[in-house]
Amino acid sequence: MSYFEYNNRVTAKDETGFFKIEEDQKAIALFEKEIELKMIKHDSGIEKIQWLINNNYYINFFEEYTEKEIKDLIEVVYSYQFKFQSFMAISKFYQTYALKTNDNNYYLETYEDRIIANGLFLGRGNFKLAMQLSLALIEQRYQPATPTFLNSGRKFSGELVSCFLLEIGDSLNSINYNLSTAMQLSKVGGGVALNLTKIRARTESIKGIEGVAQGILPVMKLLEDSFSYIDQLGQRPGAGAVYLNIFHADVLEFLDTKKLNADEKTRIQTLSLGLVIPDVFWEVAKKNQDMYLFYPNSVYQETGENLADIDLDTRYYELVENDQIRKKKISARNILQMIAQTQFESGYPYIIYGSTANRLNPLKKIGNIKMSNLCTEIFQIQTESIINDYGIEDDIGYDINCNLGSLNIVNVMEKTNLAESVDTATRALTTVSDISNIANAPGVKNANRDFHSIGLGAMNLNGYLAKNLIAYESIDAKEFVSAFFMAMNYYSIKSSCAIAKEKNKTFQNFELSDYKSGEYFKQYEEEDFLPTRQKVIDLFTGIDLPTKSDWLNLKEEVQTYGLYNSYRLAIAPTQSISYVQNSTASIQPVVEMIETRMYGDSITYYPMPFLSRKNTLMYKSAYNIDQFKLIDLVAEVQKHIDQGISTILYVDSNTSTKTLAKLYYYAWKKGLKSLYYTRTRNLSIDECLSCSV
Repeated sequence: MSYFEYNNRVTAKDETGFFKIEEDQKAIALFEKEIELKMIKHDSGIEKIQWLINNNYYINFFEEYTEKEIKDLIEVVYSYQFKFQSFMAISKFYQTYALKTNDNNYYLETYEDRIIANGLFLGRGNFKLAMQLSLALIEQRYQPATPTFLNSGRKFSGELVSCFLLEIGDSLNSINYNLSTAMQLSKVGGGVALNLTKIRARTESIKGIEGVAQGILPVMKLLEDSFSYIDQLGQRPGAGAVYLNIFHADVLEFLDTKKLNADEKTRIQTLSLGLVIPDVFWEVAKKNQDMYLFYPNSVYQETGENLADIDLDTRYYELVENDQIRKKKISARNILQMIAQTQFESGYPYIIYGSTANRLNPLKKIGNIKMSNLCTEIFQIQTESIINDYGIEDDIGYDINCNLGSLNIVNVMEKTNLAESVDTATRALTTVSDISNIANAPGVKNANRDFHSIGLGAMNLNGYLAKNLIAYESIDAKEFVSAFFMAMNYYSIKSSCAIAKEKNKTFQNFELSDYKSGEYFKQYEEEDFLPTRQKVIDLFTGIDLPTKSDWLNLKEEVQTYGLYNSYRLAIAPTQSISYVQNSTASIQPVVEMIETRMYGDSITYYPMPFLSRKNTLMYKSAYNIDQFKLIDLVAEVQKHIDQGISTILYVDSNTSTKTLAKLYYYAWKKGLKSLYYTRTRNLSIDECLSCSV
């Protein structure tokens, strides 16, 4: 049989009625034999690296390390005798990440080799860091995001980051500039999110001529066509998202573009859509009042400020009462109903709780958060680039790139080295920030230079809970994540402070941040977040959890030496890298105990990690989980994450739009910064696999 056939047998039942998980190991063994046949062989690891350098596959690591150091690193990494734990893991690695010959017929790297290349490259000549990172990778405690893991050390490589946020101003110059920048970023494999809120609405005036502005839809069409055109060498279409403030006058047309019955002239098929919603909207909706949609150019002409930059929570009624500002009225609850209906049909729009994001922003005195990325976990300050006519110098602002990596909760907890893992990951991500230089995105370059933002996240939460027989919806789960992410936050701040001390440098305007004032540490002075339930206490045996006293000492240290990274933590979806780590994705609950994926014309099955008859009930499908309790758990994590969490809602065909709207409201009340997709499942007779095995 082929390895696909063995893998496909995992869904069959044995004589006890449980899945034949052991068939997956047979698929792995068969796949390993194929890899062995297709792998270019060398007499030693050092000879392999020298060959890869000489043949222009690797950069020259010998310029930064001695031959002995590289030999020592190779010996340590290979001594682990690493084995992939699932067919999905090994096939995903060799299909996506392993370096191949230029004709794609032979493999040049094993998993260990890719780790060694990452360690040497991100170590930047610091052998101690290279070793620490390599150990974190081979022990699968830390996993860089795909662009970093894929490209590190390669001679001809793509960028180390692949997600970007741009802000468009209300001028043709700005639209052209950001369209061009988005295309350049898409060319290098980037996904790009753009904020459209400053663009004047349809029928507004241009140069005093009323009714001629075409609004945001033509810009969306240009972006969609551009991402389709820049298809990354034919491998996949470009990925883009657009965000709009819910009080923008074009918001109804914006939502209409994702309706199933939308006219083809207005339908947006491939762009992702997101709404930025301030607190005042929820207050108006709660009172069942009408809301007013504002025409941005009218707002600018009257106030001299852009709609995207105005604090609508404090000035909404001022704009409403100003007769010189053009506006239109709509029921707030009707638009909420429309959002829910659109999500049922398309999964969009993403929801950004703009006021919450800015209220919790530790850099609120430096700038505003106006949007998020394609996966709704990035929340950083951003400023518009002012693009002038030819001959006049442009004023380039701050754009954002997503510099991501994730801890594997299972392996970090079982190795009892959370502090070391966080420090290693923080330093690896900081290296990526320091060396990333996107030539055709100067706003991104500016932000990396001044703010050094990173986004360390986590994965395998459901896997860890299931392995320890803890239900995802339980009080134990909430207490675990509260303690874990509190500690992760503490150690990431400690690492960033240490880097600032070593480099004698902080992020720009640190003195204006909530870290310098001490405001950021207030919650840790008032509450210790330490576990109280014995089962959770036992899980942290051997791991130092910071106390109130530790936090007070850290506060003083940060106020003295500063932080190098303006933003540190963000929890991304992690789907692809989760497979390589044999992990459940991010902190989300699983959808199925055995996931089905289609690659080319073959179906691959992925049994959840540690799946056994004993823990099947711990792998309750996300569709069967109380979504209010899901939000409760995410809210516990969000308290400790300075950016955001990519959070998916799961509903079925019996869920009403009213219930979905309640979930939006509940997530806002619980302090989430965003909601990602809403996924809908049509109910069938067999609704719960965990009860059938």
